[in-house]
Amino acid sequence: MEKQFPIVQYVDEDGQLVKDDARLDKEQLYQFYRAMLRARMMDKKCLNLQRQGRIGTYVQYEGQEAAQVGSALAVEDGDWMFPTYRDHAATMTFGHSLTNLFLYWKGRLEGSIPPEGKNIFPPAVPIASQLLHATGTAWAEKKKKSDRVSIAYFGDGATSEGDFHEGLNFASVFNIPVVFFNQNNGYAISVPMEKQMKSKTIAQKGLAYDIPSIRVDGNDILAVYFETEKAVERARSGGGPTLIEAVTWRYGAHTTADDPSKYRNQQESDQRRQTTDPILRIERLLNNQGWWNEAAVKEMQEEITDEMNDALQASESVEKPDLNQLFDNVFAEPTWTIEEQRMKHNRISKEVGQ
Repeated sequence: MEKQFPIVQYVDEDGQLVKDDARLDKEQLYQFYRAMLRARMMDKKCLNLQRQGRIGTYVQYEGQEAAQVGSALAVEDGDWMFPTYRDHAATMTFGHSLTNLFLYWKGRLEGSIPPEGKNIFPPAVPIASQLLHATGTAWAEKKKKSDRVSIAYFGDGATSEGDFHEGLNFASVFNIPVVFFNQNNGYAISVPMEKQMKSKTIAQKGLAYDIPSIRVDGNDILAVYFETEKAVERARSGGGPTLIEAVTWRYGAHTTADDPSKYRNQQESDQRRQTTDPILRIERLLNNQGWWNEAAVKEMQEEITDEMNDALQASESVEKPDLNQLFDNVFAEPTWTIEEQRMKHNRISKEVGQ
């Protein structure tokens, strides 16, 4: 199956073009670079904030920037994005507010609310459930005769869940305009791919549903962008769903509550930083084309730092919530158990003087 689904690559690890018909544009390359740099700086910022106790448990994505940024740039305003808890590089690229992303990791309700006009679902924590949401939403758009598509993000572990198969089967049967974007980083939390499935690839799972499927180098933003763009246009023009497997790697832990050294050799991450890193690759490409501009990159870093600091300050200035909101909107009509918990909370709050 690996022969049937070879990894599509446009730019190799040395920043050399390996696809003759790849479209290269200096301005677009810098757009890609800036978006990935912004995503990585945001990830590092959030990790530091978690260590300082200023946000809660955090899910890192460092190493997966090309997969998330490249695919997010390939969809249009008005399309629908269905992320997991690890896909904030995609959502921020698609236009999510950095202030609200900070609020999300503070456990605030506002953190799941996208800016006006941005169709971004709240991050799915249950594994693979968002594939059904993406399929259903795209089906609704098709019934409305619009040209809007959905893109659903998920990891390799999600393909072992029933919702994955239901989503693909339904999308196939009804020719629904949805792109299933898999980020195969090799581990479902601590379980390596070879221990959770006999399939050699994720892409081959689309064969059962007669869905066009492709494997791409998930650290090559050009391959991700152009192949996702093809899938999006196929969906938009009535060609139905596509399954994309982006082969990538996460450098850090599954979350900040995890110790990856317990289940994998972290030296591999150190090695990959020097070889297959997605940002390093595009730096090498820009250098090879004679387009690298150190002063422009420094200016980008300063602009992104200011943007993040402003967003963080705004998030930390938001008025503290009324904790009674925890009990609202759980059921249409509060059950006696919810009301009992609310009364207990209010009683304890009075006792401690809050």
